[in-house]
Amino acid sequence: MFAHPFPPMSLPEPVFDRVFDANASSGGKDLGKLPDWDLTDLYASDDAPELQRDLEWLQKECAAFAADYEGKLETLDAAGMLDCIQRDEKLTNISGRIMSYAGLRYYQQTTDGARAKFMSDMQDKITTYTTPLVFFTLEINRLPEDFLDGLLAENADLARYKPIFDRIRAMKPHQLSDEMEKFLHDMGVVGDAWEKLFDETVAGLTFCVNGDELGLEATTTLLTEPDREVREAAAREIAAVLGDNLKTFARVHNTQAKEKEVMDRWRGMPSAQAGRHLSNQVEPDVVEALRDAVVAAYPRLSHRYYELKRKWLGLDRMQVWDRNAPLPIEPAKTVDWPTAQDMVMSAYGGFDSRMADIAEPFFTKGWIDAGVKPGKAPGAFAHPTVTNVHPYVMLNYLGKPRDVMTLAHELGHGVHQVLAAEQGELLSSTPLTLAETASVFGEMLTFRKLLDEAKTQSERKTLLAGKVEDMINTVVRQIAFYDFECKLHAARREGELTPEDINAIWMSVQAESLGPAFDFMDGYEVFWSYIPHFVHSPFYVYAYAFGDGLVNALYAAYQEAPEGFQDKYFDMLRAGGSKHHSELLAPFGLDASDPKFWDKGLSMIEGFIDELEAMED
Repeated sequence: MFAHPFPPMSLPEPVFDRVFDANASSGGKDLGKLPDWDLTDLYASDDAPELQRDLEWLQKECAAFAADYEGKLETLDAAGMLDCIQRDEKLTNISGRIMSYAGLRYYQQTTDGARAKFMSDMQDKITTYTTPLVFFTLEINRLPEDFLDGLLAENADLARYKPIFDRIRAMKPHQLSDEMEKFLHDMGVVGDAWEKLFDETVAGLTFCVNGDELGLEATTTLLTEPDREVREAAAREIAAVLGDNLKTFARVHNTQAKEKEVMDRWRGMPSAQAGRHLSNQVEPDVVEALRDAVVAAYPRLSHRYYELKRKWLGLDRMQVWDRNAPLPIEPAKTVDWPTAQDMVMSAYGGFDSRMADIAEPFFTKGWIDAGVKPGKAPGAFAHPTVTNVHPYVMLNYLGKPRDVMTLAHELGHGVHQVLAAEQGELLSSTPLTLAETASVFGEMLTFRKLLDEAKTQSERKTLLAGKVEDMINTVVRQIAFYDFECKLHAARREGELTPEDINAIWMSVQAESLGPAFDFMDGYEVFWSYIPHFVHSPFYVYAYAFGDGLVNALYAAYQEAPEGFQDKYFDMLRAGGSKHHSELLAPFGLDASDPKFWDKGLSMIEGFIDELEAMED
């Protein structure tokens, strides 16, 4: 099949940067009633007859597809190739629906053995059923290019799928034999087992802070408490618990990195990052231009901001548990769920009523799971499921002001996914570099509305500081994470890494990115170990920085020429994965391949810090 049977979701945000309190539950104290998912739009239950029907259909149709087309693609005319692709699209849809249901149920309660078994069983079945389809992309890449181009030229409906063929052909130099590709397809479930081990280990961690036994989310949330002693106690407990489990985390990372090295070597990938760049449809030099621009800006951004924050907190030195501390002028504030909904919907509607209309069903039809519950996956994500259903958003909502921004972020993903669904199953999935555009834009709309409504300089300062911290987490921190991954995978190619080796790599990027205002406690070196992207989706993290820089440039374009901007913006979201980033940005006069493009985005963050510094005078 063209697409993976579990369509890519916006994975849980790095919990180190988006922290939540895990004490709440649906209907938690002072938050109002928090919504739960209604998954019946996918399947009514794990033993629903419709689910069994779809499994039986998938098994039969995968075999029929292989019988009809294996070894015969070169005999097809344009109409025959179109029929072939549309049959593949239906297979992708059904398998995606099954795995979306299994995956979402699992993320609701990762410690439930029955749910974990159900997801594993579904993945095993789908892997087995779809193994006969491995020939498809391999054979497409054996077709003469003039033959395939000729078919595309003959049929406009077929030509619509050209971006899919282009992506497949981009992998042609890295394609292995048919037999080897089938073997690797079957072995995929083994690699997934390491991811599940990671998820279940993280979900099962318990932390004791000041006599309270807490989960990971609750403990990381304490790093945002006004009481510095509480923050320190939480940081030291996180370090201790992670340290106790470090051998497991190191084994997971060693194995995953080695598996990737073997795969990359066999495929002839020039670097560990190359596969991610190909799947993101972004040129390596564009990513390196982004990375270099951000690293060069560290002194002007994070170093300068954290020096300001050190003064605001009245400290001689910042400790790691001070990084996410609230400002002394920042009043303790809890935002209940109805207020959060109104804030985000008002911001969306203020930009364009169509955006609010698309967002509204998420709140009213069970498309959001907001409460924090025992065993629930940490962080937040938006998962598109399949194009004839709708996306689902997961949060761990505790009423912190940053939780409101996370709601705006994930709802932006949801709006994007609804619009892109018009492209159909194969063309709706947006490359990760552009997948963060709508989410970060949704955050920006919400922030700008709150900033415009600020009644005092103190309130404005708090909002600006919060936004700068979010931007540093999205840009500076994620590029530091990217550098950590680059160094980790490069080092693993030289041999097995001890936990101490990985700790040293982590610390090498932390001081550089956070700057001279910080001291680093003993134990901070293990904080790499629970960030999910490193395990689930290597090198994903630069997409956040890409998206933030792109949105900053987009928002500047919106401010400079608001007339007609909304229509161009919706057209960009509707395009899904049907266009390259250069085509999508051209209507706005933007070009991500221009190194100066990234400086424009970074200058917005710098401008906010300038304003904060001016408030000190």
